[in-house]
Amino acid sequence: MRRISTNSEFEKAVGYSRAVVDDDYVHVSGTTGFDYETMTISEDVVEQAHQAFGNIARTLAAARVSFADLVRVTYYIADADDYEALMPVFKQYLGPNPPAATALIAQLVDPRMKIEIEATARRPSPNRGMPQGEE
Repeated sequence: MRRISTNSEFEKAVGYSRAVVDDDYVHVSGTTGFDYETMTISEDVVEQAHQAFGNIARTLAAARVSFADLVRVTYYIADADDYEALMPVFKQYLGPNPPAATALIAQLVDPRMKIEIEATARRPSPNRGMPQGEE
């Protein structure tokens, strides 16, 4: 098992990893629209979503996977009225290889946060999907 950190203040304060690589799977924890280098966050939900996907992309790259390898995402959205504005952002990043997805309306731990995204990817295997006996 390998743990991946972005060294965000949240990870340090709470004691969690941005992602855990466990055999074939990469589990990315809830990721928000904070820029972890500056610890700033936009007030705009669409900008937060783009930043969150950028944070997730960097984390997936550190695990040697990409959005194409995602099998599940869960969106936590603070305001149901924001969902329609977020749909094109979700499609932009995940539309070419859509994972299973769930969206929930939730009160997030920081009132500045308007969206949080968690994801699970399956690492590619050269023999996965081959008919039995052809490996």
